[in-house]
Amino acid sequence: MNAQGPLKGIRVLDMSRILAGPFCTTMLSDLGAEIIKLESPGNGDETRTWGPPFKKGESAYFLGVNHGKKSIVVDLKKSEGLEIARAIAEKVDVVVENFRPGVVARLGVGYEALSALNPRLIYVSVSGFGQTGPYRERSGFDIVGQAMSGIMSATGEPDGGPCKAGVPLSDLTAGMWAAYSVSSALFAREKTGKGQYIDLSLLDSSVSLLTNLSGCYFMDGSMSERWGSAHFQIVPYQALKTKDKEIIIGVTSDRFWGYFCDIIEAPELANDPRFVDIPSRAKNRHELIPILEQYLCRRNGNEWLKLLEEKGIPCGPVYDVGEALEDEQVRHREMVVETNHSLLGKMNTTGVPPKFSEHPGKVQGPAPLHGEHTRKVLSENLGWSDERIEELVRDKVVAEPKPRSEIGMPLED
Repeated sequence: MNAQGPLKGIRVLDMSRILAGPFCTTMLSDLGAEIIKLESPGNGDETRTWGPPFKKGESAYFLGVNHGKKSIVVDLKKSEGLEIARAIAEKVDVVVENFRPGVVARLGVGYEALSALNPRLIYVSVSGFGQTGPYRERSGFDIVGQAMSGIMSATGEPDGGPCKAGVPLSDLTAGMWAAYSVSSALFAREKTGKGQYIDLSLLDSSVSLLTNLSGCYFMDGSMSERWGSAHFQIVPYQALKTKDKEIIIGVTSDRFWGYFCDIIEAPELANDPRFVDIPSRAKNRHELIPILEQYLCRRNGNEWLKLLEEKGIPCGPVYDVGEALEDEQVRHREMVVETNHSLLGKMNTTGVPPKFSEHPGKVQGPAPLHGEHTRKVLSENLGWSDERIEELVRDKVVAEPKPRSEIGMPLED
């Protein structure tokens, strides 16, 4: 077994910030790629200033999505800074950026300029609406992607308004599509020897998630209502009240329905014509759910979960974030791993979901300080001398780590 990850040897220049691009490069890092995160002088990635909470000036938001990377601070508006970016691009396999369309070309680090230096380069642009079309110039953020894709219209309680997901779903989905696209382009390059350009948008990525909702619309024009935790076709498939708490129960077949009725000691419901099959239960959900909760409120949630699990009926507790991260299965699967941050010391971050049998990925380290690896990248990756690096630092073309307190960031929250 090779414990270096399937992308070991792949090098990435990450010119992205905030979430979609950084989540992509974090995924690539977890699978073995070397990520050089190029940040601007001053605050760098905007999420370094997003909080609270902060600890010793470091943002929890930034730490959560940038582990395993090297940070280099470069001023791309200076000719020497542009030279550095181009020199790195000549030596890497992938570039990821998420500026507004047209910005990287004006800076001189767009696909046309960099691919001329490195024809094997795979270049990913992540934007709100894509590089083409009537909306290409618009700013696009996660909540805009969720709203304009239709996801928000189908999310929330029936008597409430549209609601975004509790995580930045559009950004994260775009990041996952970007990582998937990079892997696919690397595979294609093995056959052709050529790199390529990938144009990816938050809106496109979010629309791709509609799946069954779009299928219904394409079939007969129907559109999903808001169902809270419930499913619009399968009942019960939602959070249900028990004696002490709500639990999730998913009765996904008529066979499970019979088992479920026996478990709650309500055999008469199994053959009730209102509830006898999946379409009937969906049609009569407003009658069924109150009846089921009357039975479920006779016992505690954990008692029901044990009985349901014995019959293989999909079910589970409704965790908060802390409970999820402390769950024994999550810990067993190494989805919480410890890193050693150069300023904060030992700290946890999320682990690597896919478990490869031959080339397992791993978290390669903590999130970097702003400019922590500037000297290292210029020296080791580009082979530049200490004298040349000192000159660049003196001219403020590049920068080294600086305590966040010196730029006005709170030390603790």
